[in-house]
Amino acid sequence: QVQLVESGGGMVHTGGALRLSCAASGRTFSDYTMGWFREAPGKEREFVACITSDGGSTYAFSVRGRFTISRSNENTVYLQMNGLKPEDTAVYYCAADLVNIAIPGARPEYWGQGTQVTVSS
Repeated sequence: QVQLVESGGGMVHTGGALRLSCAASGRTFSDYTMGWFREAPGKEREFVACITSDGGSTYAFSVRGRFTISRSNENTVYLQMNGLKPEDTAVYYCAADLVNIAIPGARPEYWGQGTQVTVSS
């Protein structure tokens, strides 16, 4: 059974930092692009960042320069979030797919259960 399990969410003040982790299991993700989406209350789920199997990364414009995605092995991905703002408050979901998940309308094959990030002003 494939599972993506996120951790590292929490509550911080504006300007703070958090590091999210996603551990995937149940299959090998060496050929998969892994990444992060987020969903704020009353808003649609949106792309945040992704990293391909060969290490190439893509970021949403709203997080560029503040967030960094990395991959320690084929099944673990991280999201370092610095300079957090109240508008970053959302449930963050880990996702994985063999195809590009950064394109509009992408529907990744695998999803985690989400982790809450709350940034207070």
